[in-house]
Amino acid sequence: MNPTVDIIYQHFPNLTETQKEQFAKLAEVYPFWNDQINVVSRKDIESLYLKHVLHSLGIAKFVTEFTPGTRILDVGTGGGFPGIPLAIMFPHVQFHLVDSIGKKIKVVCGVAEAIGLTNVEADHMRAEQIDYKYDFVVSRAVTRLAEFIPWIRNKFEKQDKNGIPNGILYLKGGDLKEEIKEARVKAELHPLSTYFKDEFFDTKYVVYVPM
Repeated sequence: MNPTVDIIYQHFPNLTETQKEQFAKLAEVYPFWNDQINVVSRKDIESLYLKHVLHSLGIAKFVTEFTPGTRILDVGTGGGFPGIPLAIMFPHVQFHLVDSIGKKIKVVCGVAEAIGLTNVEADHMRAEQIDYKYDFVVSRAVTRLAEFIPWIRNKFEKQDKNGIPNGILYLKGGDLKEEIKEARVKAELHPLSTYFKDEFFDTKYVVYVPM
């Protein structure tokens, strides 16, 4: 039996009614779009709330609040993960979701519009093409950190305005020691199993790299 939206409500009990409705609507909106443009595997669409929405919200367990007006870039967002769930969770934060595949951005825009998200903009572009500056960059395992960091190294605001310094919040699984060493960065590993007990999260982390 795959988890329903209730798994989100259980882990985040202080959601507003609007947030609850937006999370609940994802169960209709993603299958609708996925039938037209495949952004989530057929098998995974059935476990949308566990493997995609809750996984994305691992970042919201590590950083429980952002200062209003914080700007966050989601690189290689695919169908909108982690950006869409985080935009629901943090309505006073501005999210910019980018992907190099145009049809995926079409899905992101369709989902955001359907659930009434006003703090999301989405563009079909590569991270290297972006001229803006952000407080944080989020992503979900698009590539190895050594490849990822050069794409976004110069995309950060110099001034910190949150409880932690500006940087990368990267969702990744497996044994990451070698990958971090290869990237030559100081990184913190925060295991998602601390927050979520399902075995799916046993080897998954939020990797925080201050920039």
